[in-house]
Amino acid sequence: MPRRLENDKWLFGVTLGLCLLGAVMIFSASAVTAEHEYGHSYFFLLRQSAWLAIGLAGMFVLMRTDYRKLREPAVVYSVLCIVGLMLVGAFFLDKSHATHRWIRIGPVGIQPSEIAKLAVILYLAWFLDLKRRSAANMEFRKEDFLHNILPAIGPILVCVALILAQPDLGTSVDIGLIAAAVLYVAGLSWKWIAAGAAASIPALYLLISHVAYRQARFMAFLNPDVDPQGAGFQLLQSLIAVGSGGFTGVGLMESKQKLFYLPEAHTDFIYAVICEELGFIGAMIVIALFAVYGWRGLRAAFAAPDNFGRLLALGITSMVIFQTLINFAVVLGMVPTKGIPLPFISYGGSSLLVMLLATGVLLNISQQSTAR
Repeated sequence: MPRRLENDKWLFGVTLGLCLLGAVMIFSASAVTAEHEYGHSYFFLLRQSAWLAIGLAGMFVLMRTDYRKLREPAVVYSVLCIVGLMLVGAFFLDKSHATHRWIRIGPVGIQPSEIAKLAVILYLAWFLDLKRRSAANMEFRKEDFLHNILPAIGPILVCVALILAQPDLGTSVDIGLIAAAVLYVAGLSWKWIAAGAAASIPALYLLISHVAYRQARFMAFLNPDVDPQGAGFQLLQSLIAVGSGGFTGVGLMESKQKLFYLPEAHTDFIYAVICEELGFIGAMIVIALFAVYGWRGLRAAFAAPDNFGRLLALGITSMVIFQTLINFAVVLGMVPTKGIPLPFISYGGSSLLVMLLATGVLLNISQQSTAR
């Protein structure tokens, strides 16, 4: 009799815990703003709850769908084509916040760059697994560039270029980190990773120094007190929020910085509100939850029954953890300010949906690992 597949209760539980914490903190961080702008303090919470319901439904479906079905070329190419069309199509729609990052259909907004992260992971896992199966003991070598490395990174570079043009530098860097992690585990020499990182430095310099608002953010990161009411305002308010929380916090719903001081308090800077209201204890609980997610994700990856599952699980885990670390670093002033949401917690339907769908795939991979 076949062994019954079992869910990873740790991974499942920590995901639900992060989503629940996110719903509570979104309401706490946005209630006053929502009442002021929309006349209803539950505005952002209700919208996030709708996305949460859709995301959880998708997660449950993917939990029960054999991840190997995603290995079909028809699935991989369809996902890549849809994401590519969405990224290109966004440029023909009206701007939102002076960018082409959104596709809006009535009240619903989709951010294609969030979906692109999952598409990149799926493509890399499929392509690298295909190469592994078609060439026994295949290794990445310099002479394999045209046959192995270039086809692997080509679609990724196209996605990154389109996302940079939106413009969205933070998500582009995030995708680059995810791709590097998957490629390295698949066998790419660290020398190639180092070469890619070295080549990206001049590109980053040009992208920052030749764009006024990015240069202002970078200078504010180095010394936010130079322009406390301008480019340095958001970082200073974030640091004030983090420092005000102390060990136990000022109490849930009691944040002062969210009251029109800290911009994007319920989205990219929600961790600052968590630090202020729940203090060091709350901040460490959030870190612990993501640490558990990373642990169980890596466990699923390295216990996966095949190479495709291993790379897919590693890519999903890297996506969540890298994005989390970038968000923490931005909120704490360790890197220049970028619009990177905190997975499962920040307000944002596209990010939440992608994270839950990816977690559904990860849970299915962990089921197969348990059953092996």
